[in-house]
Order: sequence, then structure tokens, then C-alpha cells
Amino acid sequence: MQTETGFLDRLFHLSANGTTARTEMLAGITTFMTMAYILAVNPAILSITGMDKGAVLTATALASCLGTVFMAAFANYPFALAPGMGLNAFFAFTVVLQMGYSWQMALAAVFIEGIIFIVLSLTNVREAIFNAIPMTLKKAVSAGIGLFIALIGLLNAQIIVANPATKISLFSFKQSVATGTFHTVGITVLIAMIGILFTGILMVKKVRGNILWGILGTWILAVICELAGLYVPNPELKMFSVIPNLSAGAASFVPASMTPILGQLDFSNVFSLDFLVVMFAFLFVDIFDTLGTLIGVSSKANMLDANGKLPRIKGALMADACATTIGAVLGTSTTTTFVESATGVSEGGRTGLTAMTVAVLFLLSLFLSPIFMAIPAFATAPALVIVGFLMLTSVAGIDFNDFSESIPAYITIIAMPFCYSISEGISFGVISYVVVNVLTGGQKKISPLMYVLAVIFVLKYILL
Repeated sequence: MQTETGFLDRLFHLSANGTTARTEMLAGITTFMTMAYILAVNPAILSITGMDKGAVLTATALASCLGTVFMAAFANYPFALAPGMGLNAFFAFTVVLQMGYSWQMALAAVFIEGIIFIVLSLTNVREAIFNAIPMTLKKAVSAGIGLFIALIGLLNAQIIVANPATKISLFSFKQSVATGTFHTVGITVLIAMIGILFTGILMVKKVRGNILWGILGTWILAVICELAGLYVPNPELKMFSVIPNLSAGAASFVPASMTPILGQLDFSNVFSLDFLVVMFAFLFVDIFDTLGTLIGVSSKANMLDANGKLPRIKGALMADACATTIGAVLGTSTTTTFVESATGVSEGGRTGLTAMTVAVLFLLSLFLSPIFMAIPAFATAPALVIVGFLMLTSVAGIDFNDFSESIPAYITIIAMPFCYSISEGISFGVISYVVVNVLTGGQKKISPLMYVLAVIFVLKYILL
């Protein structure tokens, strides 16, 4: 055992990063548990385009596994990758259903985007962008992501819901009782709320693995409620059983074939203007979602050096680029660094062993998909809400007495949850930082690349 630990220490530099194999593996399990929903959600979204749902599930698990292995191997960081939310919706609803392209052509756009990413990573362009962003905005990105993932958790649990009158509002238990949906939706909202408090109490008590135990505790409570008849699944309302379905016996654990989607790339319209617009949209969102995630999570984990730079960032960006390219060949939308990696970092994950643990679990999920797919979104919601709090604490590093720094930081923070986009938060932050400082005599602290980014972001809103 000691020899194995020594091998892992040498391979992932555990001691140098002030961590242990146990901590890293626990962090990896936590990260995976908060990401496992992608195994159910990604196939559900992409299948709308006509893609085979089972094949997409297999592709999602493999792309996530390979991308996360790349992160561990290329950069030794605890970040996990999977097909990105938002990007998969853009793939399905905008590119295929609205613009009328085939899913094969959309995959080709993702593939080319990945190739461009690889080139940009080799030429240090993405690294330069990361380094050009001021430390104040990096702190703001971390805090903004905190609010963003907390919102995702609240929406996943339906604690916050759409409201025609007020846009969003708190879930109404009274209305759920009146409409007869309390035992389908209302009870899960209550379970999620209990889960948030339970996880918070575990944190106060400094229980090891509190976030993971929060997920498992919430899921177990849901299982008990279903067995007791308090929770009644209703697929029409997208409320499914939280008890693993093993009715098919051994066949339940056999991965679906990827043949229907593997390598199905259509490059026939690659030189059309519409194709270029779609490809650029994928490229833009992926670049700044990835940079935002790396900035936010690494900042919270104190991985940035004194100059606000992330060591070995080139390897992290290359992992992301390679994952996108291979993911497209496997048959899934853009594979990118997941913001849920923050949950593992909050558990103490600091090296690639955390990422490797996530990768192994994604590989195992191919054979244990009934179990992992039974974990409902409302069970992982408490983890996202609590991690959102941990990331929000980065605002303490912002100098609120210097308005030329704090106002752009504030704009960055609020834009992420309100626009439901990490990349939009970065766009608004960069533009406001440049404009505010140029008009108030703070030009000297703006790097040339920040000016370029601000112009690009403005052009994006004009042309796209």
C-alpha cells in the first residue's frame, strides 16, 4: 500500500501540492457525482436532433473520460471535462433545429473548432488571453461562477422556477398541492432544500467529504421517499425514478454501440458563410467558458502565482482542445472543462489524481449507467449551491474602494448568472474594465491584449 502511495505521489506530485491520495480520490468522486447528470442530460438534448440516444450516452462517457485523462496527463490539474451544457443546447436547438443543419454538419463544426483550438493552444494565444485579464477580474470571475453554479443548482432542483409575471420566482408549494403535483415535484424541492441545509451543517461541523455526503444523503432521502410513496415519479414532468432500473438484468450493464454516430462528420458546406458563423460561435463560447472556468476554479484553489498566472496552463488548454476534437469524432457536442470541478477542488483536490479518479468513474459509468443515471438533479443541487457559496468568497480579494476595479468586477459577477453564461460575464467585464479605465485615466494598467479583447467582444455583439 505504501509503495502504491509512493508511486502516486511521484506521478502526481501529491506531497508537493500538500495533498494525499485519499483526499484526491475523494475529491474526484465528489466532482463526478456533481457531473454525473451530464450522462442523462446530454443524450436527452442531442437526441432531439435525431441522434441515437444510447450511442450519445456512450460517446458522452468516453469523451468525458478521455478529456479528463488528458487534463491529468497534460497539466496535472484536478479539472474534469465533459460535453458542455449550453453548448449542447446551441448544437441541438440553434444549429440543427433552428438553422436547419444536419447533426453531422454540426459535429464537423465542433471538430474544426477543436483543430483551431489546438493551433491556438500551441501558439500561446489562449494562454496570453488568460494572463492579460487583470487579477481583479479573475477574482470576479470566480465569484460570478459561484453565483452561476448556485443558480444552476436552484434551477435543477426547481427551487427557483420561471414565472410569467416576475420572470423567476420561488417554487410555490401551495400551488403544487392545488395542482396535485406535490408528490411529484414539490417533494423533490423540499428534499433539495433539506439537502442544502444538511450539507451546510456538515460543513460547519467540518465533516470530511461533506459535499459528497450531502449528495449521497439527499439521494438516499429521495429513495426513501419514493419507497414510502411520498415521491411519485412522472416522466411527463421529467421527474424520474431515483431507484436504479436493473429490470433488464445483465443487459442493463452493457454499453450501447456508438456505430450510429461514430465518425459521422459532414464537411460538405464547410466553406459557406453560415457554417463559418456556426463554427465561430462554438469557438468563441468554448474559449471563454473554458478560460472562465480555469480562472474561477484555479483562483479559488490558490493555484495562481503572484502575477495571476496559472502554471502549466498550456497543458490544460491543450487537454480541452484535444477533448473537443476527439469528442466530435465520437459523436458529441463540444467537450470542455466543467465548472463543477469546483466541487472537487473544494474537497481538497489539487492534482491530476482527482481528474484521473473522475475519468475512471466515467469509464465505469459505461457499465453502471443505471446507477449513475438514477442520481437526480435535485440531489446534486445542494452541492452546487454550497460550492457557489465557497466560490463567492473570492469577492474578498476585490478592492471595493477602487471603483475603477470594483465596478467592472461587479458587472462581471452579476452578468454570469443573469445572462446564464460564463463567457458573457467575461465579455461584459473586459469591455467595462477597458471603458471605465480609459475614460478615467487608468490606461497604464490596461494591457494591449485587453484592448483587442474589448474590440472583439463589441464586434461579437454587433455581428453575431
